[in-house]
Amino acid sequence: MTGGARGIGRAIVEEFLAQGHKVAAASTSGKAPDGALGIACDVADAASVDAAFTAAEAAHGPVEVVVANAGITKDTLLMRMSEADFDAVVDVNLKGAFNVAKRACRPMLRAKWGRIIFIGSVVGLYGSPGQVNYAATKSGLIGMARSLTRELGGRGITANVIAPGFIETEMTAVLPEDTVAGYKAAIPAGRLGATHEVAAAVAYLASDAAGYVSGAVLPVDGGLGMGH
Repeated sequence: MTGGARGIGRAIVEEFLAQGHKVAAASTSGKAPDGALGIACDVADAASVDAAFTAAEAAHGPVEVVVANAGITKDTLLMRMSEADFDAVVDVNLKGAFNVAKRACRPMLRAKWGRIIFIGSVVGLYGSPGQVNYAATKSGLIGMARSLTRELGGRGITANVIAPGFIETEMTAVLPEDTVAGYKAAIPAGRLGATHEVAAAVAYLASDAAGYVSGAVLPVDGGLGMGH
């Protein structure tokens, strides 16, 4: 699990722990919820990702389920967006997911079983002004998951994308009330989502029950994007 120190990532870690799984949570800080193995990792650096997996395997054995959740934003309108802002988001959100999936495949191919789950966003297909870089990375995860499905599907490995909408986290808690009201007005459910609702969707895709689900985009967005 990458990006497991707070927000949606933390909720996913806690859900897996509650189900009795052994969990390794990688983040830039190395912090993790109680009960999980915390590992410091820079997902944009393949060597750092390899070291994180090695540490997780030493503690818990072969990785069977990987959740690529680490992500950053550097929002601004296209005409103001620097190459550095674009590259930084791509390096973490898209290249980071590639690094994680590539390293995760090794034990999964040997076991002929595995679950690769990318945390995308409603923005990936819905779009959002000021998020050209972020939206491009999140839509890129869909192509990645579907290509992996065609490469690995015959080996018992699935690859899917969860696409959360506006979720109540530390990031949304600081938004102005009128901004949040605008979001709610656009969401058919009329509310922001909860982190545990995203975690429940991830847990489903990680389960044996989802063995015939691959290359899918599962929206958890209250109907905002409706999957496209």
